[in-house]
Amino acid sequence: MSPATSGERVIAMIPARLGSERLRYKNLRLLAGKPVIAYAIEAAKGAGVFDRVVVNSDGAALKEIADRYGVEFLLRDPKLADSQAKSDDVVADFMARVPGDLLAWVNPIAPLQTSAEVRAVVEHFIANGLDSLITVESRQVHCVFEGRPVNFSLDGLFAKTQDLVPVQPFVYSVMMWRYATFLAHYRAHGHALLAGKVGYFPVHRHSTIILKYEEDLRLAEAVLRARASAPPPPEYDPVVARIEGKGGR
Repeated sequence: MSPATSGERVIAMIPARLGSERLRYKNLRLLAGKPVIAYAIEAAKGAGVFDRVVVNSDGAALKEIADRYGVEFLLRDPKLADSQAKSDDVVADFMARVPGDLLAWVNPIAPLQTSAEVRAVVEHFIANGLDSLITVESRQVHCVFEGRPVNFSLDGLFAKTQDLVPVQPFVYSVMMWRYATFLAHYRAHGHALLAGKVGYFPVHRHSTIILKYEEDLRLAEAVLRARASAPPPPEYDPVVARIEGKGGR
């Protein structure tokens, strides 16, 4: 079932703290000529699944960005913007102020996530009747936890990576909740990020690039440059020509 036929109001919240401990004014840093937050706004708008797209920030200056890109702005209480604020409280406050049925947290620090992927996440949430969802990265790699194998055995032949059950660390590029389930669980327990029927959605590896450090920003810029240009032909060491019998002995 698509958002258009579900009859539910689907809201996109783009959370944007003005401050940042590791990257100063992270959401306002220019990335390939646009502020970082612009990528999440464009992805949400381009997804074509939201009734409203709202930037939620403690910084009134972010309203100028919201206006520039044609979305709504909600000024958040500064108490919900410091490093100790819980995401549960931010979501509950937003739900109390912006009516809806389903809420998607579209993370601005995952600037490489596409509109198509955001749409796919929302459609997956609705089609599977979920109450909560977090995006994940599927990785076929040998993993241990507290010294014990997670997805492989110490006995027998060493498993090929392609035969492993993928592990799925959280990405947080998009998170989703059903208003009614979230708010009921929040009122009863004080938290609700993983309430009700929980689902997970594997995203493209580019969506897993989360901007926390300066090198993450540079990596995102490199990917954007690569997307914008045709890949160059591959180059090889001269030994390859000899292997293929195209030159020399």
